[in-house]
Amino acid sequence: MEARSLAEAFASFEEPWEPRVLAELNDQQVKVARLDGEFVWHAHENADELFYVVDGDLTIEYREDDHEDAVHLGPGDLTVAPASVEHRPVAHEETKVVLFEPAGTTNTGDADDSERTVEELERL
Repeated sequence: MEARSLAEAFASFEEPWEPRVLAELNDQQVKVARLDGEFVWHAHENADELFYVVDGDLTIEYREDDHEDAVHLGPGDLTVAPASVEHRPVAHEETKVVLFEPAGTTNTGDADDSERTVEELERL
């Protein structure tokens, strides 16, 4: 058991779209990531994904059954992208987020985007 500092975690890396594992519990991972610009449209078939904005300006765009929607998040806000729902994070400036999702969840989900897929997550 130990205390973890979000400030120290974010200070330890600068690369956008490359989440780091901060903690694990009950087969879930708490990840920190810096986001900047648009990510790829993707879904996680069997995993909900929680986005909590620590600092910055983020929109999570959704599309399902020919319907599109979006949720805007600022510091202190969170939302959950439900399993199987296609979504795309769009950071309007560098944005620091905490992610909570099942261990082994790939950042690009079902998208075929090897450039953005992080296979091995660094642990902080």
